[in-house]
Amino acid sequence: MSILSCIEIEPATAADSCVIWLHGLGASGHDFEPVVPELRLPADSAVRFVFPHAPSIPVTVNGGMVMPAWYDILDIALERRVDKDQLRRSAAAVQALIDREIERGVDSRRIVIAGFSQGGAVGYEAALSFERPLGGLLALSTYFATADSVALADANRHLPVHVFHGSRDPMVPEQLGHQATQVLKAMGLNPGYRTYPMEHAVCAQEIHDVAACLHRWLGLTPA
Repeated sequence: MSILSCIEIEPATAADSCVIWLHGLGASGHDFEPVVPELRLPADSAVRFVFPHAPSIPVTVNGGMVMPAWYDILDIALERRVDKDQLRRSAAAVQALIDREIERGVDSRRIVIAGFSQGGAVGYEAALSFERPLGGLLALSTYFATADSVALADANRHLPVHVFHGSRDPMVPEQLGHQATQVLKAMGLNPGYRTYPMEHAVCAQEIHDVAACLHRWLGLTPA
């Protein structure tokens, strides 16, 4: 499998941990690049950030327009009919990035997957089905599209997960974020959950809370 094209932000010292952050529909790896300095991680933290670019494909709900997308969306109704085969192929491509980080010397338990909207749906599949233990999953304004089919790996039955959602989100209603946490709990996980008075976006408090997760999961020293 060819490796996805990515933007990589290297730490000042040799990386011992990594965050792989997936963008949403129609965006690119550049979308969350500006978030890195806003996280205000300690200057001596050795965290590599990887922002992959989704391939450009036709998207049914957008009239077949070709745009960056991790998978096709067939119906924008609450149930979200999507091309799950494409989603799983994207998840496998993300898992190839995880494998590359391990080959670079990063312990799998120090690799965190983050995803916004479509990227979060891929993140659920990629992280929960990965055969080695990961450091955590950050699910931002997203939904669990493969909740009925994901093969939960034994290695990630206790994966740290935190779900973030806007209470005013018109694109991905908060109900879908809440549903995802209920599914995760039924699978035996213990996800964190927090909402913010925002639409389909990110906000300063959310970035602060993401940073807190990274501090906790990666054992970073206080900034």
